[in-house]
Amino acid sequence: MNRRGPVFLARRSYRMRRLRDGARLLPVAGTFLLLLPILWQPSATEARDTAFDGIYIFAVWAGLIIVAAILSRALGTGEEAEAPAGQEDDEGLTP
Repeated sequence: MNRRGPVFLARRSYRMRRLRDGARLLPVAGTFLLLLPILWQPSATEARDTAFDGIYIFAVWAGLIIVAAILSRALGTGEEAEAPAGQEDDEGLTP
């Protein structure tokens, strides 16, 4: 009988991978959110209402900083156990 390891990843390892995925996706989401005002319909007047756009961009900028700080803190404190020297981890990189 062939014994295999568990089918599922450990909960901590799974959460760390999802946090890393979120950190990788943050610049893409930020770019989309910062470019979103370009797609908004102009108001009834000829002039563009830049006050609301400025507030929106500042709010997105501040939100991205907060989310990045939360992700970096979570990724910094949840270090996974390092592989012994000379062994590759599951992503194919040596420590």
